[in-house]
Amino acid sequence: MIRSQYHEIDGALAYVEDIGDGPAVLCLHTAGQGGVQWRHTGAALAARGYRVVVPDLPGHGRSEPARGGPVRDLGAYGAWCAALIGRLGLDRPFVAGCSIGGKIALDLACTQGDRLRGVVAMAADAGMAAAAGRAFARKLERELEDSAAPSRSDRTFLGTLAVVGRSVPEPRRQRIAEMHRREDPVITTNDLIGWALFDRWAQLASIRCPVHLVVGADDLWVPVAGVQRTAAALPGARFTCLDGIGHYPMEELHGFAGQLDEWLRALESP
Repeated sequence: MIRSQYHEIDGALAYVEDIGDGPAVLCLHTAGQGGVQWRHTGAALAARGYRVVVPDLPGHGRSEPARGGPVRDLGAYGAWCAALIGRLGLDRPFVAGCSIGGKIALDLACTQGDRLRGVVAMAADAGMAAAAGRAFARKLERELEDSAAPSRSDRTFLGTLAVVGRSVPEPRRQRIAEMHRREDPVITTNDLIGWALFDRWAQLASIRCPVHLVVGADDLWVPVAGVQRTAAALPGARFTCLDGIGHYPMEELHGFAGQLDEWLRALESP
């Protein structure tokens, strides 16, 4: 049974799905999307003995916008998630996230590591080179001028198709892209500015929980080498490259709940 509820976090209502009992897993979505990305994973993972908590970040899905407007600092999302963990009374949860969700998971590992069981960060690294990140952010700033144009939904659809892995059957690829085109382009663009400016390289040494970094070999947005460098900078970090998978492992990989279960159990292994 899915327990869904609104919680007031930082003065705005946040929509959260809560499934099952056991060790908690906080599941974080990608830029502009919502908890619906975990729709094939939540119940299946809960059936394996977990409490699966899936929020819509501020301004996404069913959650109200952040009081200060669209968020472009992923650290602010990290603080929001920490507040949600406290509100729900989650005892040393796992955190699993993808894309900006993966970077938020890394941010939580940096700031809340001693309060977490472990982190699975997918399609995420510790940050772009500073100059490249600023340049990308400036480009995104210009996109805000026409981000509500009708063509943006088509760009989202086609862009999503481009980064889904080659092993994913065509009907599933189409469904993923159709679901993604519903996003709010203003929220998405600000999320991506946060992605571009994210930099946690200096904080990696402070992480006090096990981390598993995952990247799809067919991900056109996240270079495998950048994720490998992040894993190498984290003593004891695990690294997995998924052949034939792109930017959205939890949506692309059939039976993903079983794979995530394996990763979570491994994080608690010596």
